[in-house]
Amino acid sequence: MGKKQKPEELEVGSGLVLVDKPAGWTSHDVVGRLRKLAGTRKVGHAGTLDPMATGVLVVGINRATRLLTHIVGVDKTYTATMRLGQSTTTDDAEGELLQTRFANAVGAEDIHAEVARLTGEIQQVPATVSAIKVDGRRAYDRARAGEEVELNSRAITVHSFEVLDIRRIEGGKLIDVDIEVRVSSGTYVRALARDLGEALEVGGHLTALRRTAVGPYSIDQTLTLEQLGEDFGYIGLAEAAAQLFPARELTAEETANLGFGRRVTASGTGEAPQLTAAFSPEGDLVALLRDVPAKKGASASPDAADAAESSSYQAKPELVFAPATAPAAASGSTAAAAPTAPAETPTQSEESTA
Repeated sequence: MGKKQKPEELEVGSGLVLVDKPAGWTSHDVVGRLRKLAGTRKVGHAGTLDPMATGVLVVGINRATRLLTHIVGVDKTYTATMRLGQSTTTDDAEGELLQTRFANAVGAEDIHAEVARLTGEIQQVPATVSAIKVDGRRAYDRARAGEEVELNSRAITVHSFEVLDIRRIEGGKLIDVDIEVRVSSGTYVRALARDLGEALEVGGHLTALRRTAVGPYSIDQTLTLEQLGEDFGYIGLAEAAAQLFPARELTAEETANLGFGRRVTASGTGEAPQLTAAFSPEGDLVALLRDVPAKKGASASPDAADAAESSSYQAKPELVFAPATAPAAASGSTAAAAPTAPAETPTQSEESTA
């Protein structure tokens, strides 16, 4: 991962720390630990992991916290163990046992058939004990206060759902199913265990969960908290952005104009615009750009302003990371007095949904 230093020697920059979260820690606990190690309060994470879960937790430091919003929505991959024959209040092993319905009659073919029905674009009711807000309060707060919590179903995508192993335990009364899934953001693997058990009419819950990938970041890139305490490793801001988005190399003039938040010529993503990471000639991350229809009168470089006359596209800075510099004032842009884009924004909430 590069940029590794002893914590006491660390002059922390901006980047992403890929943590292998240990069991028993909340995501907030991990953020607190990294604040101490990095010596900065500008720390946030992308995608909450439950305390019992382990695996990839993406943590942003300083300016890299501004990337977290775009990481929350990527696909995630998990390995897990689902226990058939028992349901719990939280749909996982941390909850109280609600009911036992022996799974003796459930066969492997039954499990595979229901797994197939839970694959693809489906509707899912999130776990009741979740971070989803209901009338301004987290669902888990309402549930723990003894309130009835009803959550609406929502569309998710289970890209793949593979059964790795099926084991009968307690004389065959219960079944443990080891699985691997790749799912869209907002999917609750606990709810998949619950729904698989209900489809088989025996109930189910999650007994183990490990996140093995978040978008382009995989478990083999992570460091444990113990390792980070000895040798603080993180992915620099520019490298992190290059892994997340298509890259665009800027000219010196474009770099200066973007420092003032001005639009530049389009990146060429067309009618289905996607974010593009724009880099200075020196390789520094300058901005995240999105192609938008050209707008007359918008603060823009001369070339981008010409695009407005031809009803073409311009690249609009969604986030600006580089400060404005003096050369932009002499670039001949259409709005020399445009205010500079802020160098920092508040960090991503530490309670981002997975």
